Amino acid sequence: MARCYNRIMPIHPRRFLLRSSALLLALSLSGCSMFEGSWFESEEEEKKRELAEEAEASPEELYEKARYEFAEGKFKTSVKSFDDVERLHPYSEWSSRSQIMSGYASYRANQYDDAILTFERFVKMHPGHESAPYAYYMMALCYYEQISDVGRDQGLTQKAQESLRTVVQRFPDTEFARDAKLKLDLTEDHLAGKEMMIGRYYLERDEYLAAVNRFRTVVLDYQTTSHVPEALHRLVETHLKLGVEDEARRYAAVLGHNFPSSTWYKRSYALLEKNGVAPPDVDKGLFSTLLSGI
Repeated sequence: MARCYNRIMPIHPRRFLLRSSALLLALSLSGCSMFEGSWFESEEEEKKRELAEEAEASPEELYEKARYEFAEGKFKTSVKSFDDVERLHPYSEWSSRSQIMSGYASYRANQYDDAILTFERFVKMHPGHESAPYAYYMMALCYYEQISDVGRDQGLTQKAQESLRTVVQRFPDTEFARDAKLKLDLTEDHLAGKEMMIGRYYLERDEYLAAVNRFRTVVLDYQTTSHVPEALHRLVETHLKLGVEDEARRYAAVLGHNFPSSTWYKRSYALLEKNGVAPPDVDKGLFSTLLSGI
């Protein structure tokens, strides 16, 4: 009687690997097709859920969420969150708070243009609001922090100056006005420096009348800046080159009265002597007439 043997035939290792790889590839491809649609749907659903939660949340809850993001240093993210408060609850007390904070968050993110637009919109919508002085001050600060060196266009410096003056004039008894006054000194010094740079440019090219106009602007419009002593000296120098000795002596007298110990007065005094012009006797009684004639 013949015996039957149940024998398990061995599978060659290479053939086993090929079959396993094919099986895994098939499963992975089918898995992608099975879950791809549901994955994108879940993202969309999650977004819808978040929007629904925002719509159901109170303005205070949304505001606190934005404040938390701001405290974490996520300024750009918090701008959007503060804007959501205003968008979803435009007539709540949290709307105006969020608008102010949105502007401040843009400022902290160095997005000065966005901050200025937000604060401008705030003062137009709420001109009598208790935060209006702050909004005006922040607009001025955004311009002020963008002041560049005197070698560049000073358009932003002029805007900073105008905005700071608005704060001082409209809110004179506030802490914002006090700080604005201090910052005005720097803006004026920048603008005076620009005038001096252009005046020196004309002077070096022997365009004396153009140089005189620039130096006079510094003396008349920026009297409290550090550039006035040099401007007076340059006026002495240019008038000597023009051959107008009386005017040169007049400016030297003003310089000697106001800055008798300055290097610029010593230089003007020496320049007059070098050109054979008698230096002026600085008489305080004549000072009022000297400035009036400039």
